[in-house]
Amino acid sequence: MYKVFVNDVPIILSTKREIGEHYLSVPIKRANLKKLIKQISKGAITHLHLYHPKEEKLLKHLKKKLPVVPAAGGLVFNQNRDVLFIYRNKRWDIPKGKIEKKESIEAAAIREVEEETGVESLEIEKFITITYHIFKRNNKFKLKETHWFQMSTTYEGELIPEESEGIQKVKWKNLKKSRKALANSYENIKMVFPEKYLA
Repeated sequence: MYKVFVNDVPIILSTKREIGEHYLSVPIKRANLKKLIKQISKGAITHLHLYHPKEEKLLKHLKKKLPVVPAAGGLVFNQNRDVLFIYRNKRWDIPKGKIEKKESIEAAAIREVEEETGVESLEIEKFITITYHIFKRNNKFKLKETHWFQMSTTYEGELIPEESEGIQKVKWKNLKKSRKALANSYENIKMVFPEKYLA
């Protein structure tokens, strides 16, 4: 099963034909995705389920219907185990961005964190997950596929928001403040955090 977000509404991708009576279930091969996304954006559809009997075909069909933008980012902890947050578009988020040509996923994740926050001395601890969300750019819907890594740093210097990317603030937040920030974040970002942050 996969969750693909349109704003904060998840489209569920699964191998089951039905997952609940309040879901509109559509075979992924036949789905007019652009029309369905527009209906979600207008609030006409709140629960959408796309299905295919073979698990491995779900993302393949989705990626045939939408151009994919590969991205990478980090859930970054300092020595106090505070989390690195950015503030943009009136919501708290964590740093991420597009993978450049011939760049490895890991290198892109580290570069994007450095560029968006000014934090250096980053080390990848482990891969966390991949999140999917649909966005509109130049009047076209695209699928952002973001690879997330848990990172650590010993950096204690100045935090510098990348203003050209619309980032207004960069902050380290402890567990309590992280929970508060996640209440004003995005649903797909919450999927990157350990359970205790969502309590």
